[in-house]
This record gives sequence, structure tokens and C-alpha cells, in this order.
Amino acid sequence: MAKIRSKRPSDPSASVTHGLLNPGNARGQAATTAPYLAGGDWDATIVSMRDTSITQEHAADLAFEDRALQGVSRTFALTIPQLPGSLARVVGNGYLLCRIADTIEDEPALSASRKREFAERFNRVVAGKEAPQTFADELAAVLSEHTLASEIELIRNVPRVIRLTRGFDPVQRAALERCVRIMSRGMAQFQQGATLAGLPDLAALDRYCYHVAGVVGEMLTELFCAHSSKIGAQRGKLMELAVSFGQGLQMTNILKDMWEDRARGACWLPRDLFARAGIDLATVRPGSRDAAFRACVRELVGVARLHLGHALDYTLLIPGAETGIRRFCLWALGMAVLTLRKIDRHPDFVRGAEVKISRRSVRATIALSNLSVRSDVTLRLLFAGLTHGLPRPPQPGPVVSI
Repeated sequence: MAKIRSKRPSDPSASVTHGLLNPGNARGQAATTAPYLAGGDWDATIVSMRDTSITQEHAADLAFEDRALQGVSRTFALTIPQLPGSLARVVGNGYLLCRIADTIEDEPALSASRKREFAERFNRVVAGKEAPQTFADELAAVLSEHTLASEIELIRNVPRVIRLTRGFDPVQRAALERCVRIMSRGMAQFQQGATLAGLPDLAALDRYCYHVAGVVGEMLTELFCAHSSKIGAQRGKLMELAVSFGQGLQMTNILKDMWEDRARGACWLPRDLFARAGIDLATVRPGSRDAAFRACVRELVGVARLHLGHALDYTLLIPGAETGIRRFCLWALGMAVLTLRKIDRHPDFVRGAEVKISRRSVRATIALSNLSVRSDVTLRLLFAGLTHGLPRPPQPGPVVSI
């Protein structure tokens, strides 16, 4: 997949509004200092130089954010630029904040207590209560070779990410801070108890998915509603579906990555479901041809499909005129559905790469979504066609939120 760069780095709203200067001040300073400069006013020269320096720093921060997104997630580097310019900036920043929290939890060289310590410190950094440079230096120093180079670079540049965070408005900052706080604390709790025996039951899976993905759905909903009053009018209904949207995407990833997770000593599958089929998750191995194991995987595919149906309902509540936000949702939804189809056809896969969708499928998802983005009827028909034949759960589970 070709790397996609944001289409908006030169957009004035992207280069100024989320920095240390607001648009009026940035343009106003340039207009008011010029006469003083012509007259040789030294103070005005200093002010102008300072403004130029801040603007250059902001531009460099934005450039890093674009580069970092491409380095840590090709999928989000593809979908985030579909959002309206100012919204793309805050969502991209929010994703990097979540990725920083995730990097802390994934670092094998850190003990559970050290992970909690760094996670809480990061919460204070995001809230503006701790210096980001000190945090970044100390965390980067303890990362091992198991952490990806792109993630290490992200950690070293936490101050850049946080400078952009602090440029957002209070509603946006509150949404980001809440998401990072809930996610980091939830991940610390689940990682501490991670075993190859899996999560206790489906309810625990729901809680896990909420802390790592459902809360992101809530964050995005807050940002979408703040962006558009028409979307805001649907806030109640959107919030009811936001967690389910996130869970559908996360369950797809859990199924796709189950063997890679096991290699790292974790299993996020529900123990009770497999135990009823006589399967001990602590002892399963890749390539199992056990019909009971395959049936359990297919049952989870059905649960994920149910949540993705809610994701479609969520997307269709977004006004058709907001094509960028709809594309952002539809591309993620479409790729998840195609992944579930592959898992359902090959439940005995041994590596996530075997059920990863092709670049051709990604292009087809994008093309179909773009052609149908304004038509609710067409999108429902497409979803019905693509999910035809996928199993359905015996009964819908509760949607977890806090």
C-alpha cells in the first residue's frame, strides 16, 4: 500500500488554528508589525522574529505528526486525511496519543508497576500537569529492541505531539484527555492479568474492547459533534452506537491477531465460550483442525458482525453532506467486514497475514465507499451483500460503557 500523506498540511486552518497562535493573531501580527519594522522599531522586530519562530515550530510539529501516522499505522494514515482539515488534525493527534499509551503497555522490558507509573505520568502530561520532555526522555531510555523504531521515534517526540494537543479548544482537549485516561488505565489492568488461558467470559471481552477501542468511539463522537451542529443533534443516538462500533473493529483485530498475541503471552478470547466446547485455551496451538475450535471462532465472527452492523447504523446517522466523516467510517467498516469474511472462510489460519485483506480489496473498499457515500439505501445493500453467509450470534450482548 502506498503511503498516503495528509492533503492538508498547507491548509491555513491546519498550520495555524491548532498552534500557539490563533488565526486572527497570526495574521494580525504580520500586519501590525510591518510599519514598525519599516521604522526600525527593535521591539517589533523581536516580536516578529518570535512569531516566525513559533510558526515554524508549529509547522515542524505538524510535519512530524503526518510522518508519525504513516510510520505507526498505514490504515489511519489512509483514513484520517478524509476528514475535514481541522477535524483531521485533532483526530490524528488523538490517535498518536493512544499509540503512545499503547507503546507503554506493549513494552516487555517494563514491569507491571513501571507500566502503571509511566501510564499515569503520561495522563498528567496530556492534562498539562507534567513536562513532556522529561517524560519522553525517561521513557525512551527504557524501551527495548522489541519496540518498533517508529514507536521509539514517537516517544522521543512526545513534546511535539503535546504542543499540538494544547493548541486545540477545551472541548477537543477534554475528549482527548478522557480517552487517554480511560484507555491507559484499562490497558494496565488487563495487561497485568493477561494469560494464555484467555479472558474469563464474553462480558470481560466486552470490557476489554471498551477500554482499548470503545472509548475511542466515544472520543470520535465528541469530536464529530463539536465539529457539526447537525451531527451534534444526533449525539444521543451516536453515543449509543459508538462503543459497539469500536468493539466490532477491535474484535476483528483480536481474531486476526490471536496467534501473534499468544506468541507474546496473551489471549483475548473468552474462556467460557471455548470451555463449553471442551477446549482449553491455555493449550491450543496454531493450525488446530478441531471442529469445535473452528465453531467457536465462527461464533465470535458472528458477534463481531453484529457490532459492525451497529457501526453501519452509526455511519448513516452522519449527514450525507459530511462525506469526509462518512468515508472515514466506511473505509474502516468495509475493511473489517472483508477481514471477517476471510477469517470465517479460514478459521484454521495460523498467522494473521493469512487473513489480512489484499491491497486490491482495500482499493475496492475505497472505491465502493466513495461511490455510495451519500446513499443510505446503497450502503445498506452493500453491507447486506458483503456480510451474507457470516454467522450471527444466538443473542446480542450488552454494550459496555462507563
